[in-house]
Amino acid sequence: MRNRSSIFVRSMVAYWCWIVGAASGIAVRVIGAKRLQWISKRVPMEYLFWRNLGIVAAVAIFAWKARGRLGCSQLFDRTHTKWDIRKAVPLERRMVYDNGLGQTPLMGWSGWNFYECTINEKIVYGNMDALVRLDLPSYGYNYVIVDDCWSAYKRDKEGNLRSDKKTFPSGMKALADYAHERGMKFGLYSDAGRMTCKCHRAASEGHEFRDARTFASWGIDYLKQRFHLRNGATPPRNSCRYPVMSEALNKSGRPIFYAMCEWGEDHPAVWAGKYANSWRTSLDVKDRWPRIELLADDNNLWASYAGPGGWNDPDMLQVGNGRMSLAEYRSHFSIWSIMKAPLIIGCELRTITKEHLEIYKNTEIIAVNQDSLGIQGRKVSRIGQSEVITSCLTLTKLCVTTQVWAGPLSGDRIVMAAWNRGWKRALITINWYDIGLEPSVTASVRDLWKHEDWTQRQKDGFEVEIDSHDCGVYILSNISMVELYFNSGR
Repeated sequence: MRNRSSIFVRSMVAYWCWIVGAASGIAVRVIGAKRLQWISKRVPMEYLFWRNLGIVAAVAIFAWKARGRLGCSQLFDRTHTKWDIRKAVPLERRMVYDNGLGQTPLMGWSGWNFYECTINEKIVYGNMDALVRLDLPSYGYNYVIVDDCWSAYKRDKEGNLRSDKKTFPSGMKALADYAHERGMKFGLYSDAGRMTCKCHRAASEGHEFRDARTFASWGIDYLKQRFHLRNGATPPRNSCRYPVMSEALNKSGRPIFYAMCEWGEDHPAVWAGKYANSWRTSLDVKDRWPRIELLADDNNLWASYAGPGGWNDPDMLQVGNGRMSLAEYRSHFSIWSIMKAPLIIGCELRTITKEHLEIYKNTEIIAVNQDSLGIQGRKVSRIGQSEVITSCLTLTKLCVTTQVWAGPLSGDRIVMAAWNRGWKRALITINWYDIGLEPSVTASVRDLWKHEDWTQRQKDGFEVEIDSHDCGVYILSNISMVELYFNSGR
């Protein structure tokens, strides 16, 4: 009798594990991976099969129903935005404390994406040597940036910041001098709160002017500053602290590029241009395709606020860290360049592969990013609902998701990007309509990844086949009979 009761109870538990698994599969985005791991550790192994089966079944059912709902008008939704590219002009910036820096987006290297808090001076010295050996400064990558975890947990007796003696025994001035001797610039991280983000080390709240003078004495050329309320910072809004450090840096006696980082929570693109040379617009970057899509979409919303002296920053580059394909890394680098985002290498340069290095060294794509006109490119057309589907359960296999991005360049040129965000090779149409050109207009086309000029001039647009998750980038030049309409970009 006891055995029968035990079997009945175990069967019921298994059944309910299946139900809970199905529910958690549907709500996985709400529950989160960490909580599911917590549940898994506390469920007996014999029930995990039923839980996992439930999750798979729930995802399959959700996917099938989503396909039915999105298979018609929503799935193949087409959005076109007509943008008068010729009339676009650089944003007139009125900085309260103008340091004259950031006339083009910053380029350099940071170890945060790869090392995070395991960084030390040996790693930094090694990557500075690698930058020189690979000739990357000649391509524009001339800033070396040390992110969080370089500072000591407490200030010295005089109240000054100091480096961690275990990981940076030589001090930050020695690193800055090493970079300067090799023709590069050097940057550091700080926090606008009382402690830094990752390891709760000494930060700058209430010490802004003292710290700015310290940075200047070390020869610092760049400061990235985050802000964490949970670290004990007192102001209720992010916008209260950054102007203080901006003023302090500009009164330090040394021009220091000021990069704000508050993840777009207070919409910094609207107000940060008075105080900083760049500002983060989104979450932290990850070496994952869905995060790249998300950051690009978020950054695109603020395109009209960027320009020489101040840039939207969707975070550093992940090219070379190995969790995405070459096609995805090409897309990542292409869209960041068109958006005039800072191009900060985020991988280990001493072991970088030839294929990843070639992406970083594409001079034609870099030239788009560093173009003197300084107008951020933006999304001008879209087929599919990639943003909606990705935010649910990454069901992009069910749909065609292609986009066209465009932006003006100096010399009466236009850059166009055909971005395939779907899981199949796709034919992408680039229409003159999307950039306001009349159908009768013709233009010469150059492919920036193949480094080829097309033999025939194109009229009323063109079509290109792009592999899954890849991106083609093209420049239109020698544009004839240019007649444009005006409409605000999105």
